[in-house]
Amino acid sequence: MNKKQIINVLEDIALYMEVKGENPFKISAYRKAAAALEGDVRSITEIDDITKIKGIGKGTGEVITELMTTGETSVLIALQAEIPASLMALLKIPGLGGKRIAKLYKELGIDSIESLKQACEAGQIRTLAGFGAKTEEKYLAGIAEVETRADRHAIWRIEPVVNHINQVLATSEFVNQYSVAGSYRRTNETSKDVDFIVATAEPVKLRNYLLEKLAVHEIVAAGDTKVSVVLDGEELMPVDFRFVTDKQYATALHHFTGSKDHNVRMRQIAKERGEKISEYGVEQADGTVITFKTEADFFAHFDLPFIPPAIRTGREEFERELPKQATIKADLHMHTTWSDGASAIHEMGDALQQKGYTHAAITDHSQFLAVANGLTPARLRQQRLEIEAYNKAHPNFRLFAGTEMDILPDATLDFEDDVLRELDFVIAAIHSSFNQTEEQIMARMYAAMKNPYVHMIAHPTGRVIEKREGYAVNMSQLIAWAKQYGKILELNANPYRLDLCEEHLRMAVEAGVPIAINTDAHSIEQLAYMSVGERYAQKAYVPQELLVNTWTREQFEQFIMR
Repeated sequence: MNKKQIINVLEDIALYMEVKGENPFKISAYRKAAAALEGDVRSITEIDDITKIKGIGKGTGEVITELMTTGETSVLIALQAEIPASLMALLKIPGLGGKRIAKLYKELGIDSIESLKQACEAGQIRTLAGFGAKTEEKYLAGIAEVETRADRHAIWRIEPVVNHINQVLATSEFVNQYSVAGSYRRTNETSKDVDFIVATAEPVKLRNYLLEKLAVHEIVAAGDTKVSVVLDGEELMPVDFRFVTDKQYATALHHFTGSKDHNVRMRQIAKERGEKISEYGVEQADGTVITFKTEADFFAHFDLPFIPPAIRTGREEFERELPKQATIKADLHMHTTWSDGASAIHEMGDALQQKGYTHAAITDHSQFLAVANGLTPARLRQQRLEIEAYNKAHPNFRLFAGTEMDILPDATLDFEDDVLRELDFVIAAIHSSFNQTEEQIMARMYAAMKNPYVHMIAHPTGRVIEKREGYAVNMSQLIAWAKQYGKILELNANPYRLDLCEEHLRMAVEAGVPIAINTDAHSIEQLAYMSVGERYAQKAYVPQELLVNTWTREQFEQFIMR
């Protein structure tokens, strides 16, 4: 486990204890330990004795050590076994935290979203001290929102499920080749379920292997060609596995990737040639079936280039030039142990070089975001010394010294210009007061846009997919300012965000505004989000010349030195 993951577990333990109604001092101990670990600039592998960090005691130190050595802790496992998952699901409702859930459970026996809904409708919530009629209205509105998206799963919830299944399939002797398919492969923001296509010569053995290795909550179907299950997890996740032969694999993958409209268009093209497409191959007029080694071969059969899954909509992919595969040279937004990241500067730098990048920017949080251990000007200068030392030791790669600076609620910036001019790369972002009016939000954005030392606006709407709408941004105006003042707009590739969204990316492209795909990584592992961002950018047909990540280091330096 990395540092960030350990911090998250400590916070989860505190939350479970809060819901359980544990001793407040015990709860506080875990939160203090998480904060203490967050405030230490070392990565977890660089810390010799956890208990020497102020704020971490013997008990919490033992839990951290257990997490470091085994990847889990008996404390959290016991709490998860004791507290019903339906009770923790109440955390999905806006305005409900651990203390309030504990009170509702203790005094009214509310242990699920459904029982909360019934209590609100019966007017029982308002009878509790600290709750009222408006509280009931707020909870009912939150429940309605949760229910409307109950049959869809956000990409960030699906991502870890897909990664785990990939690991399970990769280690099976019964698998020849495999791929996720469906709307997830098309990088849609939400999906109803997860689809996998697997080529195998041993479907029965593979079926049994999957049912044994996966955390199956329910078996919906378990045949020789298709296995449908619901997997346990933070959310129950429906997953379909379709077993095919090696010869059928390419056309099956294309068929089950979709979209429906794309497949309809492909069938029309085939029909015009006297052919018929199915998931098993392409049937000729004489009844013979042609199969293909790859999807690229399948498309080539119809005199088409390979069409990336993300743009298979049945519309533009047949009518315009397809987006080229990006050659990513840089990631320009990430966090280290200097703020709330899990990895040290040298660890991030080494990982970036392993990806073949030529440069990157270290952009830890600024001082306003104290909860994320934001850097003061003095700490920024100390950090720069470490960055410069790393660059000196790696002359063929460069880390730019930067910051993700808060745009404050009063429309001022978190650092003065004399601090900003010392930095190589300055990101401005909103992390607070999301409920301000559009006028207030845009005043904050304008303060960043007109500042000559700001280079980029991060996650411009602040949305979190299926969880938070984001703040009131006039996107047309923001893009116009970006063009006027020569700023970069970010496509934040974190699956939680994907911000800018596809619609806004298209607007930015039309205006000729540079786009940077960034991972906003808080650990080495999260640098992998770049591939999600690349696929998502394809949906908006972002051209290479506007993708800042594809610029050479010299081109990037020229841009930020203007």
